[in-house]
Amino acid sequence: MKCIGVLLLVCGTLVGPQLAHAETPPLHLASLEWLPYVGRSLPDGGMSGAVAKTVAARFGHDIKIDYFPWKRAMEAGGSDPDFAGYFPAYHTDERARQCHFSASMGNSTVGLATLTTAPLRWRVLDDLAGNKLGVVLGYSNGAAFDQMIKSGKLVVDASESDTINLRKLLAGRVRAVVIDKAVLRYLLASDPALSKERAKLVFDERPLAELTLHVCFQRTPLGLKLKQSFDAALLQTDIAKIENAYFDKLDRTLGAVRR
Repeated sequence: MKCIGVLLLVCGTLVGPQLAHAETPPLHLASLEWLPYVGRSLPDGGMSGAVAKTVAARFGHDIKIDYFPWKRAMEAGGSDPDFAGYFPAYHTDERARQCHFSASMGNSTVGLATLTTAPLRWRVLDDLAGNKLGVVLGYSNGAAFDQMIKSGKLVVDASESDTINLRKLLAGRVRAVVIDKAVLRYLLASDPALSKERAKLVFDERPLAELTLHVCFQRTPLGLKLKQSFDAALLQTDIAKIENAYFDKLDRTLGAVRR
């Protein structure tokens, strides 16, 4: 009996931690390749990935990220029971009806990339009418901008990625490209082809929108519980500190000059 007791104790010691770990599955999120915010080739899955990883660890979860084109990421993260949600998503009223949005886990400055030799002169969105603008399929770019697209007041050319859009801009196929400021900075520093052309591209000084980034948890009881735990952990997290350290590291790696 003593032997059996010792054996059970040893087995419990060996198996216990594994079972405990198994009882807390990773926070499985769908995402996209949107460097430097998220990307499979980046440390911690990107800057937003690093924030999500830090926050999730505060309530006992690891992070697992699968990458898709954005529309597919929203579909999988929003309804596939294997996922908890998708990120990093801009807040929109339509999405808010379909999922439980976390509190803000970062910010995005959205604006226009243009050719340095052909800047756009505009003051309000109506001034952009008549110009073909490159956008990424499935992206929201602020409520006002999105509504003008739906109403047909703005002409857009949708592609699968920011990189494709920038190539279209350089080729003269679009007048300007709607893009996040940090994404443009990263692509011009990391993409060999675009880096050679960086002097030809500029980020317009007038932003289209300042948007917050969120995890869009599935609209289920579990999704609501995860959202609440995530939000509570966010309150204990210095997001700016994580982002600044992450970009400093990337800049050193890429040899880019910090703005």
